[in-house]
This record gives sequence, structure tokens and C-alpha cells, in this order.
Amino acid sequence: MKILITTGIYPPDVGGPATYSKLLFDKLPERGFEVEVLSFGEVRNLPKIIRHAVYFFKVLKKGRKVDVIYAQDPVSVGFPTILANKILKKRFLIRIAGDYAWEQGVQRFGVEDNLDIFSAQKNVYGFFVELLKKIQLKVALSAETIIVPSQYFKGVIENWGISSEKIETIYNGIELSKNLGVAPPSDEKVLLSVGRLVPWKGFGVLIELMPEILKEIPNIKLKIVGGGPQKEELEKLIEDLDLKDNVVLIGALSLEKTLEEMKKADVYILNTQYEGFAHQLIEVANLGTPIITTDIGGNPELIQNDMDGILIEPNNKKQILSAIIKIFRNDEFREKIIQNAFKKSQKFSIQNTLDNLEKVLTNNK
Repeated sequence: MKILITTGIYPPDVGGPATYSKLLFDKLPERGFEVEVLSFGEVRNLPKIIRHAVYFFKVLKKGRKVDVIYAQDPVSVGFPTILANKILKKRFLIRIAGDYAWEQGVQRFGVEDNLDIFSAQKNVYGFFVELLKKIQLKVALSAETIIVPSQYFKGVIENWGISSEKIETIYNGIELSKNLGVAPPSDEKVLLSVGRLVPWKGFGVLIELMPEILKEIPNIKLKIVGGGPQKEELEKLIEDLDLKDNVVLIGALSLEKTLEEMKKADVYILNTQYEGFAHQLIEVANLGTPIITTDIGGNPELIQNDMDGILIEPNNKKQILSAIIKIFRNDEFREKIIQNAFKKSQKFSIQNTLDNLEKVLTNNK
């Protein structure tokens, strides 16, 4: 079976779709599949609209030789992919791990509703947001099967108006370490957060809270890995609060370097308001770094509060501070959540991910 993967990003780009697409490119051939990847990065330097038209023709050309087309998002690559597939008439699958209309609505069009409310609403958000909602729905309806990374996100897609029978939950998998290693001790205490610098990741709140955290843990430093549109805003916040010695915006790193930072950190925090299923939480759990994250999206499907980590409300400064102090000052609790999270991570192997995907690809689900 020959598969064409259409994806918005691909290594050296960093992000979930890039990691996932590279995983399929590397591992599916071991199972007898032929895999080709078409990244939107090949056309991103072109002007808007033109880039999508060129991508459409690239899908048309490469898609002639394959049996299945597997898109990794419902808009930037999903839309030109389904247009090309109207001519190609190949089996079409799509993986949806985020609501692009909601993301753009929050960043550019003043949407304030959370994803649960947004995904269930119809015709209330203005022309451009509603247009994006219609595009991603059209793409989803065109797919033979929609693959999502969590049960939570399956519910979001059902809110769009998609039948449950059409949606398959396949959790992200990683290359698992079977032994829990211990990072070498360091005098510097590090609170680490990783993600795209966008409003719903809650980095601003972490920075604002640092003066209070420093009162409790004087030698701590907040490190943030990732790039994005909020970079200048966060830099100004750091400067205004005189935190240049205590908060570091590292920028985007390769997956290997990001894993190194995760391993070295004393606490990993993901203060997100929106998450289908955080692939990075599995990686952190498998590395043996204690986790604080929000009780939203697919996060509770990996982290049980006070068992595998600590769950907090998004942007709740009191809960964030309390969680950080608890992990740093209670060694027994810290060790318990590290061990439990590591054991939980063993369920999220690449093998399981590929087994489940293979069933979908071969119509044997």
C-alpha cells in the first residue's frame, strides 16, 4: 500500500504534526507500506493563495501514484488536499488534533469562548471565523475516517456535526525508555514550559507569577521553549517585571534538544487552556520529570491529579504556586508522581500507535 502524507510542518520544523509525520515516514515502511510526505513547508515562501494553489498541484501530481492520502490538518493542507482528491478519487483519511478555526478566532478575531462552547456553536462568530469552521467541517466530512489523539477531542469533532462512527481515537506514541533515569543534580532549580507562544498556552501568567514563586524558591528559573506570535509581548512583560535573570525565552529547539531540557528540569508545567492531547506530556512522564498541567482537554486522560502529577485550573495563580511548592518541598510526593507517571507512559508506545493506525489503513478496524 502506498500512502501520501500531507502535512503543514515536517522536520526540521518542530511541532506535533512534524514529529508524527516523521514517525510514520520512518516506521510504516517496516510494516510493508510505501510512504511519501508532502510538507506545506515546500510552498510556504510563496504569496498567500498562490501557495495553496501550488500545493494543490503538488498533491495532484504525487497523489496519482498512491492508494491512500492521509492529511494532518483540516485547513492549510486538508482543504487543497480534498480539492485535489475530487479529481484523484483516492481513499482519504485525516488526522485532526486541533480546531484551526478556534485558534485563528482567538488570535485574530476576538473569540473568547472556550473550545467546548465554540465547537458546538453555529453562525455566531462573524464571516471569517465561520468560513474557517465551514472549511474544516467540509474537509472532515470528505474523509473516510477521522483520527483524533484523545477521547476529549473526539467529542469536539462530534460537536462539529460528525458521526461518532467516523472518528477513531489513536493516542500519540513515543519511543519509550523502559528504565527511569535520574538527571544529575544541579544547584539551579528549573521550571520548564514548552509550546508555541500563543495566548492559550498561558506563558504570560507563569511570568507574572514568578515574583511570588521566587519568594518561596529563591534560586528558581523559568525557562520557556518555543517560538510564536507572542514573543515580543512576553519579552516586554519580562522586562517590565525586571525578571531578565529569572525568566529565559529559549526559542524553538529541535526535538532532541527539547527532550534534553525536559530531562534537566525540576518541574514541567503546561498551563494551557486548550489541548487535544499533549504529546509532550508523555515524553516528560517517560523522562521522569514531575508534571503540573491543566485539567482540560485530553490532559486528564494521562494525568490523574496527585497520582501522576498535579492538575490545575488554567491560569489559576494560587493553584500553580501551591503545586510548585508541593513538588519542591515534598520529596515523597514528588517521587510518587514521577514513578506513577513513568508507569503510565509505558502504555503510549509507538507500537500501539502504529498497530491502531495500521488497522485503519487496511480497513481492519
